[in-house]
Amino acid sequence: MRTAFLLSLLVVTGCVRLPSAPSLTGDDGARLGLVPSGGAQAPLELSLSRHPGGEAWRLADDRGSVVLLDVWATWCDPCRESLPFYEDVARQFGARGLKVYAISVDADAAVIAPFLKDLKLTLPVLHDPEAAVSGSTLKVKQMPTSVLVDRRGVVRRVHEGLSDDYFQQTLTDVERLLAEPAK
Repeated sequence: MRTAFLLSLLVVTGCVRLPSAPSLTGDDGARLGLVPSGGAQAPLELSLSRHPGGEAWRLADDRGSVVLLDVWATWCDPCRESLPFYEDVARQFGARGLKVYAISVDADAAVIAPFLKDLKLTLPVLHDPEAAVSGSTLKVKQMPTSVLVDRRGVVRRVHEGLSDDYFQQTLTDVERLLAEPAK
């Protein structure tokens, strides 16, 4: 019974490794890659608590930097694969203006530290119990979900799940956003 429940939960939450998934979600769903920077897109307003101290974090404070947000949970197996990648991306591009944050949606904050220790992760972690903010603000429906935000605070790419080409596409998109002039 427990195995069936867990399998159902993984399917419902999307916490599965997908063979291929679109890297952009939108009304038409037809486009892949970065959303063009022009247009009337408003900057994303997002506030969460830092883990473990609970200090306030606001995305607006990172304007001028490219920001990669990864929404994950300790019970998500693909997240175990993607989080070390984000750690490497943060090291590789941090000096050029990239900030990476891991947003845990675990209800119980006590499970986060052992998980991070197990994976040897040092990424800054934000806590969003049960996706209260991520679900409404970022429209997160499955784990992992990554969101790339440009220097103006505008969401330029959302990727749900983990696909075969995801890691290379993310590196390409990060490079493109870092190359864009700050406005």
